[in-house]
Amino acid sequence: MLPVPRPLLTVLACLTLACLYPATAAAQAPTYLTQWSTGIGFTGIATDAAGDVYITGSYGAQVFKYTGTGSLLTQWHTLWAPDEYLGGPNAIATDASGVVYVADQVVGVRNFTGTGGYLGGFGSQGSGVGQFYFPLGIAVDALGDIYVADTYNNRVQKFTNAGIPITQWGTPGSGDGQFNEPGGVAVNSSGDVFVSDSRNNRIQKFTASGAYLAQWGSAGADSSGGGRLNHPFGLAFDSVGKLHVADTGNHRIQEFTPNGAYVLTWGSFGTGNGQFDSPFAVATDSFGNVYVVDAHNNRIQKFASLLTPTKRASWGSLKRLYR
Repeated sequence: MLPVPRPLLTVLACLTLACLYPATAAAQAPTYLTQWSTGIGFTGIATDAAGDVYITGSYGAQVFKYTGTGSLLTQWHTLWAPDEYLGGPNAIATDASGVVYVADQVVGVRNFTGTGGYLGGFGSQGSGVGQFYFPLGIAVDALGDIYVADTYNNRVQKFTNAGIPITQWGTPGSGDGQFNEPGGVAVNSSGDVFVSDSRNNRIQKFTASGAYLAQWGSAGADSSGGGRLNHPFGLAFDSVGKLHVADTGNHRIQEFTPNGAYVLTWGSFGTGNGQFDSPFAVATDSFGNVYVVDAHNNRIQKFASLLTPTKRASWGSLKRLYR
């Protein structure tokens, strides 16, 4: 058998995320870009195809829409509207058509246009099928199906975009496929579902129908990262398939491949640019930017990843969410 030429081996190796995003060089971390705030507690974040940013505010039950540079485009407040009511919006997601989905701790899921027009909703408080108890995560897959991290019910529920239940999975515990307060959910381009199992300090991976595939992470706070997690919450995939994890209790972001291989850690505790105090949610856009809800610093921070030119950014405000 003929040996593979060394240049070809190098090319093949560089087709992996590990080559594109080596974990060893500090220079590989995204670069800080900007910040902004409304004085309202931010809890969730999402972007749309145009690069606009949507943020849920727990104080005042509001949704805010910004440009990618932090200019306010619109906001909507539906505290007293009977059908459109938002009592405590925790998480937000968008689909390919621009519909905005809000997971609310009081009323379940509510759907809006990108300018705040009410489209409908589903769910109520409780533990039955289609009911929720303090949902902290929501995601939409390429088919338009909706996944909700039903946090205090220790399960994930899946729905059609019309709100019809498809399936659910999870029970309280620490075994495979069990949860102790799942806090975030994300779906990759292959349709696999990733859940931050916050009080079990791990990430779990499932098929779209809820079959358990894998897990990684353990409790800890070592400076090198490498999968040691402390109450992880928000999750987001970027356009090259890296999973960004808001390692909330460790005040940093960690990045992994979809198979759980560690890529990079960035951020530290503090109030400076690029530092965090309990980063709670994370989102990416198609331009390679990363947005972080820096919860207890009351701001959003924006970063340029390796997919974009070097720049810097941040903004926000949020109340403490932990029990």
